[in-house]
Amino acid sequence: MTRRFSWFNTTSLTLGMAFLYLPILLLIIYSFNASKLVTVWGGWSTKWYSSLLENEAFLEAAWVTIRVAFISATVATFLGTLAAYALVRAGKFRGRTLFTGMVYAPLVMPEVITGLSLLLLFISFGMDRGITTIILAHITFGMCFASVVVSSRLVSFDSSLEEAACDLGCTPVQAFFSVTLPVIAPAIAAAWLLAFTLSLDDLVIASFTSGPGATTLPMKIYSSVRLGVTPEINALSTIMIAVVSLGVILASLAGKRAEISRSET
Repeated sequence: MTRRFSWFNTTSLTLGMAFLYLPILLLIIYSFNASKLVTVWGGWSTKWYSSLLENEAFLEAAWVTIRVAFISATVATFLGTLAAYALVRAGKFRGRTLFTGMVYAPLVMPEVITGLSLLLLFISFGMDRGITTIILAHITFGMCFASVVVSSRLVSFDSSLEEAACDLGCTPVQAFFSVTLPVIAPAIAAAWLLAFTLSLDDLVIASFTSGPGATTLPMKIYSSVRLGVTPEINALSTIMIAVVSLGVILASLAGKRAEISRSET
């Protein structure tokens, strides 16, 4: 039975997509605006991208953001995978309910509360706020999202494949690396991309846990926008959109290729 689109469904879908993506499209278009006034079109130009490359403050903030996102996403994905494996495969153990609550609590916790609690924690330990504290903060909430993504894949994974590998002489560790890890690899990659994007986008928690000389790109953009939007910010936002879109496309292609290879075998 084929379902046809009605005028109501088509209109709703069109308005919804326009509401989501039209502002992004306008931002990309105005990043090529030759005029200094953001709201006045002055012709096509790429001079703001050249000007952005000469802005040391934005470049330094971008480098800090990329380092923080890469390190925090990698560690968060590793810890989140371990947490997901323990929750799905370890069965019932003492403290499981508490452990589950601790893993998933940052998902529903307001970012202001998370940032403030981490700030008080760092102060109580006498840690100087900087890049290290931002990384630790991003690992805290990134690990939770990574755990959810990997858990959803482990739940649907057929554990009999591991049992078969063990029957053929593999140890549990060898069975995990030979059988389980290749199967859940797309989920791990998706978890890393999600943690990386969340770290790249974070403003509230980074504002609480950052210090002098550790300004992330969202913090720099926010402080600049308060004085007025400039074409350089549009150009920078366009570059960030392009980077994230490229990562999503590559991850999607890698996932499809992995599915095709599994179906062929």
